[in-house]
Amino acid sequence: MSARTANRPSLSLPVFRRQGFTLIELLVVIAIVAL
Repeated sequence: MSARTANRPSLSLPVFRRQGFTLIELLVVIAIVAL
């Protein structure tokens, strides 16, 4: 389970980071428009 857990987060991390960046960029654009 240790090997699987180490392999799973490795692939999930980049995907989550990419989605997080997109969400942050969207929030920044919304904040600029709101201002």
